[in-house]
Amino acid sequence: MRCVAALVCLAVCVSACAPKPAPAAAPVLPTSSSKETLEPLVIGQTWTIDSQVLDETRRINVLVPTIYGEAIDEPLPVLYVLDGGIYEDFLHVAGLVQVLVSNGSMRPRIVVGIENTERRRDMTGPTTNPDDLAIAPVVGGSASFRGFFADELMPAVARRHRVTGEAAIVGESLAGLFVVETLLLRPELFDAYIAVDPSLWWADRALLGSAEAHLGEHVLRGKSLFIASGSEPELATLASSLVETLSGHTRDGLTVRYEPMPEQTHATIFHPAALRAFVAMLGPVPSDANEGPSE
Repeated sequence: MRCVAALVCLAVCVSACAPKPAPAAAPVLPTSSSKETLEPLVIGQTWTIDSQVLDETRRINVLVPTIYGEAIDEPLPVLYVLDGGIYEDFLHVAGLVQVLVSNGSMRPRIVVGIENTERRRDMTGPTTNPDDLAIAPVVGGSASFRGFFADELMPAVARRHRVTGEAAIVGESLAGLFVVETLLLRPELFDAYIAVDPSLWWADRALLGSAEAHLGEHVLRGKSLFIASGSEPELATLASSLVETLSGHTRDGLTVRYEPMPEQTHATIFHPAALRAFVAMLGPVPSDANEGPSE
């Protein structure tokens, strides 16, 4: 028995002194070859414009769409995208336009995105409401921003690209407010206006109150407005009220389309609303559009 106990003791000592097995090596992940060259993914162009109107430099992002990679060799109309920075709304709007152009749901159109510097300054008109004045250091600069479009940006785009005289503008929230305000104050700038969940509460709803008077000052023939509203009750009510006012001017040549989208929140509405707007307002010209009356 003493021999057995001695052997067991010896085995335990040997086990304790034996070196521990090395931990399993971490899996080796594949790495790119040192000879591999990574190329930038390019979807368009970006350039800057030194604005005398705004007294600052603005970055502009541009997509010239193709049809499944094939260039379109003709002058194109333009879609101006507010909040048009790479980290804003340019990428998803440009991608949507590219898909719709390729599958024939939308007429080809150059996408021009204007990157923000002071968004709340550029998108808003004058206000005396204390809550409005508290949202940013500077507000009420929409007139200057429209001047930037008319006097600097649109001529610069025409110099750089083959464009027709047709233009559209799209924006959401405060940018949608700017879209509506531009239709009412300077409708000659664009042909199609797309406003998604516009912030018509601004300045104690002043734009709604003055809409009728502004509409009577301008020629509206050939102009179109698309408005979408989401699940926020106040924004939906204000959008509906504006549409009711504008609908009285359809006889003057103004086309108005309203899309309530209560299933969408203010945060989710832009992309699905833009899809509807682009197909409905910027879609292909009907095949019989240029034909005379049937006999």
